Amino acid sequence: MSYAIIRNSNYKKDNLAGIYKHNERKNTNYSNKDINKENSIFNYSLKECKTTYLKAINNLKEKFNLQGRITSYTNLLCEFIITSDREFFEGIGKEETKRYFKVAYEFVASYQNLGDDFIISAKIHMDETTPHMHIVFIPVIHKMDTKSGKLTHKIACSEYWKGKDSYKKLQDAFYKYVTDKGFDLERGKNINAEHLSTEKFKQVTEYENIKFEMENKKIKRVDETNLPMLIAQNRSLVLYANKLKGYLAKSYKAIEQVEKLKIENEYLQQENRELKRKNNFLQQYIRKTFECASILFNFPKDRLRRLVNDFFDKTR
Repeated sequence: MSYAIIRNSNYKKDNLAGIYKHNERKNTNYSNKDINKENSIFNYSLKECKTTYLKAINNLKEKFNLQGRITSYTNLLCEFIITSDREFFEGIGKEETKRYFKVAYEFVASYQNLGDDFIISAKIHMDETTPHMHIVFIPVIHKMDTKSGKLTHKIACSEYWKGKDSYKKLQDAFYKYVTDKGFDLERGKNINAEHLSTEKFKQVTEYENIKFEMENKKIKRVDETNLPMLIAQNRSLVLYANKLKGYLAKSYKAIEQVEKLKIENEYLQQENRELKRKNNFLQQYIRKTFECASILFNFPKDRLRRLVNDFFDKTR
């Protein structure tokens, strides 16, 4: 049975040029060995980006007055990679494959009330081993301003992916959406392997080993009346299956560990940002307090600071 696969990656400003060149096939050479450049003519877009991703963001930021503080650490873009396995696409044929990606596009536009406007690019790659779609979008949150009563739009990746189970909710929703549209698929695994980038997935799993074994293992045909030979082949197949099972066990364990560390890291980063914000607030508060006390008591600010510091040193 094939799976409905959707995985996510978040990107900062410095990442945009690289993913733009890869998705839109602007590079001359590719490190990904699965890309067959001769088949790139069969790639197509459900939404074409006619400029760079960064320029597209700036254009939408101006057009919709997008709010949100933008720094070098801000996740400006999210990217869904949507696919299944090769057998699924070969089984449903060319037209149904196109419909699958169109349905997936509609899902992304509706999920979290994102809207079609904030999808920058939707590119289907047919030049790799398995057809897949890259959907790049700005993680925009829509809120009603209580003061003005107007709808505001804010770039807020952390709010779009709010909660530890945000990826699980995504998988649940995607699975339901595509199966309701008539595609016979199983839900993606809970270990969130689909949320790792393709290259990272290969690095942390036994992908290359499994691929090598599957492509190079030759099963010899034997005489069914030759019982000793059948027993020997059966033992060989059991050993082979156990070997693959061992690789897969390592894969799942590695993926689970990566996902746990990723979640922990996100929360630590969020906690660190909050501590920095509070620290900045306290520093400003103390500085304003000294200024206020200096004016009220007509006392030199620097001298007041020294007195407070001396008192603090003696009493701590």
